[in-house]
Amino acid sequence: MPVTNALLISNVLAYLLLTGSGLPIVEWFALWPPTGFTSLFEPWQLVTYSFLHGSIAHIVFNMFALYTFGAGIERLFGSRFYALYYFACVVSAAVCHLIVTGWIGGPPVPTVGASGGVYGLLLAYGLYFPNHRVMLLIPPIPMKARTLVVVFAALELFFGVTGTAAGVAHFAHLGGMLGGWLMIEYRKRRGGKP
Repeated sequence: MPVTNALLISNVLAYLLLTGSGLPIVEWFALWPPTGFTSLFEPWQLVTYSFLHGSIAHIVFNMFALYTFGAGIERLFGSRFYALYYFACVVSAAVCHLIVTGWIGGPPVPTVGASGGVYGLLLAYGLYFPNHRVMLLIPPIPMKARTLVVVFAALELFFGVTGTAAGVAHFAHLGGMLGGWLMIEYRKRRGGKP
C-alpha cells in the first residue's frame, strides 16, 4: 500500500531527524498554540506535527496502528481518497486540540504525534470491518473492531474531561475520529460505499 508505506517511512525519517540533527525541529514543525505575538504557531504545523514523535514508544505504537489499520483502509478507499482521509483526520485533530486547549487555557506547549490520523483510521476500520477481531496490546484482549472503537473513544473522552493521563492530547484523538466520520459521510454522499 503506497500511501501507508510512505507515511511509515516519512514518520521514521522525521523521528531520526528530530533525534539526531540538532535542528530546532519541534520549534518549526510541532503544533504550537496560537497565543499572542510570541507564539511559534505556523499554519503548516496543522499537518507537520503528525510526523513528529516524542519517544521511541510513541512512534512504535503509532506506526504499528498505522500499519495495522491503514493498509486495509487504503485498499478499501483507494490511495487517493485514503491520503485525503488521513490528512483530514490529522488537521481535524489539530483544530480540535487547539480549540479545547485554547478554551481550557494552560501553558503553550507543543503537540506532536500521528495519533489523530491513527484514530481516524481506527474509526474507519471499526465502521467498515466491524466484526473483524483485533487484539489490544496492553492488556492482550481480543475484541471486535467496532468494540475497540467504542472503548477507545469512551476512554479518550473520559481521560480528556477528567484531565487523567495528562500530557496526552485526548481531544486531538477524538478530533481525528470526528474528521474521519465527516470524511466518511462525504464519501457516502459522493456515492462511495458506507
